[in-house]
Amino acid sequence: MTTFVCAAYGTSSAQTPLEPGLPSVSSPSESQTASASPVHLGGFLAGLLGYTYGDPSHWSRGVVRGYLEARGRLAQNVSWKLSGRADADIVYFTSNYYPDAVKRDQRADFFWGENYLDFSAGDWDFRVGAQNIVWGEVVGLFFADVVSARDMREFLLPPFDVIRIPQWAARAEYTWNDSHVELVWIPVPVFDNIGKPGSDFYPVPLPAPPTEATGTAIRNPVKPERTISNGNYGIRANTLVEGWDLAAFFYRSYSAQPTFYAVPSEEPALRFQYEPRYDRIWQAGGTVTKDLGEVVLRSEAVYTRGQGQPLADPIGGDGVVKRPTFDWIASVEWPFAVDSRLNVQLFQRWIDGGDDDLAIKSGGFGASVFLSYRLDDRWEPQILYIQSFADAGGLFRPRLNWYPAKNWAVGFGVDIFSGPSDGYFGRYDEKDRVYAEFRYTF
Repeated sequence: MTTFVCAAYGTSSAQTPLEPGLPSVSSPSESQTASASPVHLGGFLAGLLGYTYGDPSHWSRGVVRGYLEARGRLAQNVSWKLSGRADADIVYFTSNYYPDAVKRDQRADFFWGENYLDFSAGDWDFRVGAQNIVWGEVVGLFFADVVSARDMREFLLPPFDVIRIPQWAARAEYTWNDSHVELVWIPVPVFDNIGKPGSDFYPVPLPAPPTEATGTAIRNPVKPERTISNGNYGIRANTLVEGWDLAAFFYRSYSAQPTFYAVPSEEPALRFQYEPRYDRIWQAGGTVTKDLGEVVLRSEAVYTRGQGQPLADPIGGDGVVKRPTFDWIASVEWPFAVDSRLNVQLFQRWIDGGDDDLAIKSGGFGASVFLSYRLDDRWEPQILYIQSFADAGGLFRPRLNWYPAKNWAVGFGVDIFSGPSDGYFGRYDEKDRVYAEFRYTF
């Protein structure tokens, strides 16, 4: 299922505001044309302190994270990258608010980053290993960006380099003139990290099993077997036509997001339980980008088939229906002043059969506005507002960035959710938070 909300300020393929000087990830073709060089080290040290003031109020984040990467070249046409990140969160070491399973899951983590080998052969460029594969073009939203898995334990609030989980993939690219073809094969898919029941942004509430007795209502996720036939694969092609960058793609995969199926209970006190499973889906779509002087137009459209949708009333059967969805978004961006910009986007999700009977409402028409204004070299206020005009609710994110010194960035902000309790945003209406974060990039 296409995720239609922002994960961070900035474009899906660019740096976020708290990434000053962070080396960007090049495509295979870019890395092959660079001259030979010694090993380069880089990374960042970051921290986030968050307090959820909804009901009940509690400290929700106290994380310190460190990221390190190394890049080098084995030969003129062979290069490599190794990276990883470690997180430690004092809230989940000390808090009495969260269940033990949540605290164990989120108090300390090690994440692999992009770890791959690039090489070329004639007109072909190849990348093999853990990598982010970004097909989206719009600002701050996930539509055509269908390949990457995500760490969803903070919903879609972290920056892109924190939320994305690289896929272990083999990628081949062929370029001629103004056209480009990309082939992707993922033999062992990586799925979204949804955390544990009881965490702030676990991807329910779903309707509780109809009993007053207590018990474990949600089982552990069931992932597909690691076989070649269960791998993901896709193709994307793009070309330039009179200044218009046109792309189309097809992707066959297991959905990175789980679907919660109602199954017979293993707990005597419960009539049934929910079991997260990963549906076999296919997606087809396209992107369009056009520069009109300083104004940039972007649009994306994605059709998804095979994705399960949990029902609001799961009595009888497995409590899931599979309905095709069609998502589109159109974006216009105007830069103004120095390092300032305004982005306006319109989007819509169409669900065959509607979403009136679904547990989580995500269909309908919506819009987003992002404004970033650089006051001087040190201060940068920003506002991001996303609103569904149907039943999904909205998200309001005012923020102030402060750049006290070279390679340092500090942010202060508020994340405010609104909408009905069964809306995509509204289900987190009591998870509003204030936060402060820093990042030092080296």
